[in-house]
Amino acid sequence: MQRLDGKILSEKLRAKLREGVEQLQAEYGFVPGLAVVLLGEDPASQVYVRNKGRQCVEAGMQSFEHVLPASVTQKDLLELISKLNADDQVDGILVQLPLPSHLDSNTVLQAIDPDKDVDGFHPMNVGKLASGLPGYVPCTPLGCLKLLQHYIGDVKGKYAVVVGRSNIVGKPMAQLLLQQDCTVTIAHSKTRNLPELCQSADILVAAIGKPLFIKGDWIKPGAIVLDVGINRITDTDGKHKLVGDVDFQAASAHASAVTPVPGGIGPMTIACLLLNTFQAAINRRGLAA
Repeated sequence: MQRLDGKILSEKLRAKLREGVEQLQAEYGFVPGLAVVLLGEDPASQVYVRNKGRQCVEAGMQSFEHVLPASVTQKDLLELISKLNADDQVDGILVQLPLPSHLDSNTVLQAIDPDKDVDGFHPMNVGKLASGLPGYVPCTPLGCLKLLQHYIGDVKGKYAVVVGRSNIVGKPMAQLLLQQDCTVTIAHSKTRNLPELCQSADILVAAIGKPLFIKGDWIKPGAIVLDVGINRITDTDGKHKLVGDVDFQAASAHASAVTPVPGGIGPMTIACLLLNTFQAAINRRGLAA
């Protein structure tokens, strides 16, 4: 069983990005900038944002962090986004989700300049992905695709099942696999005969947000398994640990390749965020990629 190591591949991507950033600075006198907006004090979001900022700086990019109280009004948040849209040092804007319940996520995401939408959530970029046009792709599905391309290679003609239908992972993942000439089915928690459907997949993507939901005997022998889930559970010893949506140990007995949790998709998500920011900096200035 092959372990699809996102940590190793993300380090390679960030090293290549740093070279690109140094070249931009030497030739054109600027470095890409990423602005991250965090609302409230959710510990998991704080850790994630810190990691994004640290890796942004390690790649030689500028990192702008804006931490707002969870009680912020929609008007004040939209005013900040407007300022970031107009700031020429900012090439990418990311508003950390989920937002507090009193804010309208759709309105907030649509307020971001599509040319700075490095999360790929603006309807314009969603439409471009669905139409096969160049745009910004959500970072987690893009990370999954890059893992497949690096470790597996050509997946043309394979049957893929994506378990999860979110706008963040499930739907864009299906679009990317279609572009790779896979045959794709999107399933979810209410899909009938889900175990049998999973057993038919050459590529199984688990993005349902339920710890250890996908069992080992749901997996076709020789299948490739991409586990997008990151869930914190308490084990029998009372210790907290991170697990995916797939039972990794059980899956390893059936699959030919599996992403671990942690160390699989997670590191690739941040690396692809930096990649999108780098591309946005180039695109906004009309430079060749």
